[in-house]
Amino acid sequence: MSPLLLSVLLALVSAVAYAAAAIVQERVAASAAGPRYAPLRSPAWWGSVLLNGVGATLHVAALAYGPLSLVQPLGALTIVFALPMAALFVGRKAGSRAWRGAVMATVGLAGLLSLTSGAEARSLTDGDRWLLAGCTFGLVALLFAAAHLVGRSVLRSVVLAAAAGVAFGIASVFTKSVAEEWTPGAPLAQWPALLVLSALAVTGLLLSQASYRGAGLAAPLATVTVVNPVVAAAVGLTLFGESFRYGAAGTVAALISGAVAAGGLIQLTLDRMTVSAESLPAPGQGRAPDSGPAAGSEGDPARPEVGQGVDVGAVPGTRPYLEVQMRSRAVAGRS
Repeated sequence: MSPLLLSVLLALVSAVAYAAAAIVQERVAASAAGPRYAPLRSPAWWGSVLLNGVGATLHVAALAYGPLSLVQPLGALTIVFALPMAALFVGRKAGSRAWRGAVMATVGLAGLLSLTSGAEARSLTDGDRWLLAGCTFGLVALLFAAAHLVGRSVLRSVVLAAAAGVAFGIASVFTKSVAEEWTPGAPLAQWPALLVLSALAVTGLLLSQASYRGAGLAAPLATVTVVNPVVAAAVGLTLFGESFRYGAAGTVAALISGAVAAGGLIQLTLDRMTVSAESLPAPGQGRAPDSGPAAGSEGDPARPEVGQGVDVGAVPGTRPYLEVQMRSRAVAGRS
C-alpha cells in the first residue's frame, strides 16, 4: 500500500472514530443522568473518550504518511459519517435540511482547509504562547458565560460547542508547536506548553459533552468540527506565517468556502430549533401521543426545562386530588 493511500485510509477511519465518539456522547447527554459536563460514572462516556483518543491518534498517523492539505479536509467528513451511523445504530434519521447543512459545512470546511498552505511557517515564541493561551481561555470563558445567558437550549448548545471548538483548535496549535520543537535529549523542555495543551483538551472535551444536552447530534458536532480547524487555521495565518494558496484568488475562494461552511451550521441549527418548536404542545392542548423523534429529523423531542410552565389544558369535572406525572417525576396538587 502506498503512503498516500495509507494516509487517506487512516484519515477516514479517524473521522469514523470521531463520529462514533460524538454519537456516544450525545446518547449519554440525552439520558439526562449524571453531571452535564463530566459524567465520570458513565462507562459509555469513558468509551467516547477512548474513541476520541483513537481518532486523534489515527489523525496524527495520517499526517505522518500524507500531506496536511489532504488529511485535514478528510477530517471534515466526521459530520457526514455521523448522520448515517446515528441512523443505523441508534435509529436517528436526519431530514433533508440536516443533510443539506451537514454537506454544506463539510464542503465549505474542506475547501477552506485545502486552500491553506504551510509554507514559510515559523515557531511561536514563549511570549506568543502565553498570550495565545490567555486569550484562548478568556474567549472560552466568555462563550461559556454567553451560553448560560441564551434562553433557547439549542442556541446554548451551539455556543458551548463553539467554545469547545476554540479549545480544541488552539490545542492543535500547541500540539504543532510542541511537535516541532521537541527533542529526545530534553523530552520535558516543553512542559509549560504540554500543560496548556492538556488543559485545553480537557476543557474542549467537557464543553463538547455539555453541548449535546438538549440539542441532538448534528448541530453541536458540526459546530465543533468547523470551529476547531478554522480557529487553528486562523492562528496559523496570523502567527505561523501560513497563507492561502493561489494568492488573491485563493483568498476569495477561502472566504466563499467559509461562508458555505457557516451557512451549513446555520441550516443545522435552524433544523434543530424547528424540531424543538414542533415537538412542544400547542397552548391549551395536552401532549401529543408519543411517537418517538420527529419525523425527518434527529435528536430527542425538546423537553420543558426546570421552572418552565406547561399548559396541559382544562381538566373536566371535579377532582379532589390531581396528579400530573411526567416520566418518572410526579407533581401533586390539591384543588
